[in-house]
Amino acid sequence: MAPGDIFGFQDAIQGAGLWGLLLVCVIVFAETGLLIGFFLPGDTLLFFAGLLTFTGTIPLPLPVVILAVFAAAFLGDQLGYTIGKRAGPGIFERRDSGFFSRKNVDRTQAFFDRFGGWAVTIARFIGVVRTFAPVAAGVGRMKRSHFSAYNALGALIWSSAIIGLGYALGGIPEVAEVVQQYMEWVLIGIVVLTVGSALIAYLRQRRAARGAATGPASGPAGE
Repeated sequence: MAPGDIFGFQDAIQGAGLWGLLLVCVIVFAETGLLIGFFLPGDTLLFFAGLLTFTGTIPLPLPVVILAVFAAAFLGDQLGYTIGKRAGPGIFERRDSGFFSRKNVDRTQAFFDRFGGWAVTIARFIGVVRTFAPVAAGVGRMKRSHFSAYNALGALIWSSAIIGLGYALGGIPEVAEVVQQYMEWVLIGIVVLTVGSALIAYLRQRRAARGAATGPASGPAGE
């Protein structure tokens, strides 16, 4: 028996297709525009967006879905760039917190040192670097026109490739049948993956920040 027969919300899921795409776009935007994206499974969400587009759960043509995600990715990076340009180097002087790690910043800087402007394009495919690359480009005063070009290229390739892959796999009859039959579990799994990844990343970063805060404080106390 399909899970939809058990829970009785198959129709609700089918009707929520457009809202599902909106959620994907919001998460993609937040990955780079709000500096919280290093724990969000953007690649996984894009893959399932392609899969659900093929099955009709997202009732839009594939090019429209790709265009929507491309726009969210592009605009998110543009916002991250603006934040970095206005805040300046001081934004990287923040202490580690639940959602900010100096290690991630250093990793992004090393990426720019190696690839230059192309780091903006390549970073789109690397979760942690993807979040901080636009800000680093803004702090480094990369010309906005150059950044926008690299950003557009990366967002287009990323959205087209991953959504297209999900869509193509949906064309395999066995895959499409499983997705249709267990649609609820697929969507629940996406939610669990998103929330779980956020929680794990937050706890790890908080633990690291707490250790960094207590370490130096123990010296003077013992003198």
